Amino acid sequence: MLAETLCILMLATSLAALLLGFPVAFTLAGAGVFWGLLGVLLGVFDLVFLGALPSRIYGNSMINVILIAVPLFIFMGFMLERSKVAEDLLETMGGLFGSFRGGLGISVALVGGLLAASTGIVGATVVTMGLLSLPSMLKHRYDPRLACGVICASGTLGQIIPPSIVLILLGDQVSNAYIEAQRNLGNFSPEPISIGDLFAGALLPGLLLVGLYVVYMVGYAFVHPNAAPPVPRAQLRAVSPLQIATAIFPAIGLILAVLGSILFGFATSTEAAAVGAVGGLLLGALKCGRSKNTTRVLYGALAAFVLMITLTFFFDMRIAREGAPLSDRLALAFALGLGAFVLASLVYAARVVHRAKILDEVIRRTMEVSSMVFVLLIGAMMFSLVFRALGGDELVERFLLNLPGGFVAQLLVVMLLIFLLGFFLDFIEIIFVVVPLTVPVLLLSGVSPVWLGVLIALNLQTSFMTPPFGFSLFYLRGVAPKAVKTTDIYRGVAPFIVLQLVGLTMTAFFPALTDWLPSLLYGSDYSLP
Repeated sequence: MLAETLCILMLATSLAALLLGFPVAFTLAGAGVFWGLLGVLLGVFDLVFLGALPSRIYGNSMINVILIAVPLFIFMGFMLERSKVAEDLLETMGGLFGSFRGGLGISVALVGGLLAASTGIVGATVVTMGLLSLPSMLKHRYDPRLACGVICASGTLGQIIPPSIVLILLGDQVSNAYIEAQRNLGNFSPEPISIGDLFAGALLPGLLLVGLYVVYMVGYAFVHPNAAPPVPRAQLRAVSPLQIATAIFPAIGLILAVLGSILFGFATSTEAAAVGAVGGLLLGALKCGRSKNTTRVLYGALAAFVLMITLTFFFDMRIAREGAPLSDRLALAFALGLGAFVLASLVYAARVVHRAKILDEVIRRTMEVSSMVFVLLIGAMMFSLVFRALGGDELVERFLLNLPGGFVAQLLVVMLLIFLLGFFLDFIEIIFVVVPLTVPVLLLSGVSPVWLGVLIALNLQTSFMTPPFGFSLFYLRGVAPKAVKTTDIYRGVAPFIVLQLVGLTMTAFFPALTDWLPSLLYGSDYSLP
């Protein structure tokens, strides 16, 4: 009873410290140390448990290959954001759809989906589209509430559309929770969940949200034509087929290279993240380069990169293989030559973006965000280690299992908790603290872990844009003109929150939205043994 009381106090004091503004990582680690030592004094905690912390840090983070993808995807996202890929996409889409009612809003929704699938950096996407799109929409007499709402909603798509940092971190935690739940059910050799499964499961719900946003923009513009008027053709930027190709195809090509290689099993998430980092660097240099020689070299590197990947489909180029036929050896030699050219081009591309004063900032921001992620992971490990040693996981399990209503009630309580915590905490803290404590209990009911993981990601995305504490609202408030009131932003996101809840409800009632594509691509079946 004393240990359970300490668990409750540990949760309460940690939440109070977070609400007071203390750093999350140090709050979690400090709470673990304080309540662990107090537990030692009261005789309900053994310091031997803390000896397991170094091995947990080493096993769960330092040699965790999946987490290597985090800094690589962050680098890719920041590089594309700083190299004005978003600006080109917005201008091109605005030229294509601007002459229609609600066309600028449709452009923002589509570009938000493309940026989500290529960068996945929510804050950067909201800020970029707020700086570029909001003044243009206000200039053409769009309702400020509608403009703010579609920008906030589209900017948060990076949390659900793969490749997403949320899905990578969530996939790692859900996979651990699934293995724990299966072992409790007597299956001691469960198949782990791959990041590819979660990416495939999240793709259709993410595209569903984009579709809901576009349909809403079209319907709203039809009912309220003065709120989303068409832009006169004389004021639109003329868009040629070549401009469309140069703005859209690089982003789509990078999406296909990264996401396609994961979904079709050609690469792991970490390998695909490396492809994305390389592609992002080349595209960034292509946007910054001014001379024709730079353009030729970088296009040549992109072509060589694509050709290297293509060769793997037709030839077995494993180096440590005896008796390889001549065709495979020739293909391997050719691929090595292409690889040397790509490597030299990468050095050249890094020099180009460095001269444009982009590389240093991108590396610094990548290090800052990556450091934050891993420091939070270590703090969460310390917290969960003490909490579990005090019996906190059993306390949470008993609470959820004793709820009237079974799995439905358990799911609603957990989703409500995650939604409310999303007002105050970033998704990283929620994933590292709440998911390991609650998801194993939910998975005891035999539900699909992919379905459950996507529901959590959708829930986090919804809380990210819900007033009064939604992070995307603060991002937009920071760059919006003074003429736009905070109440305009709050009222503008309300319909899109309803659309989010519609998408969340449809995903909850139709698990095929998340389970069909993983089953088709990988034959995944996470039913109980």
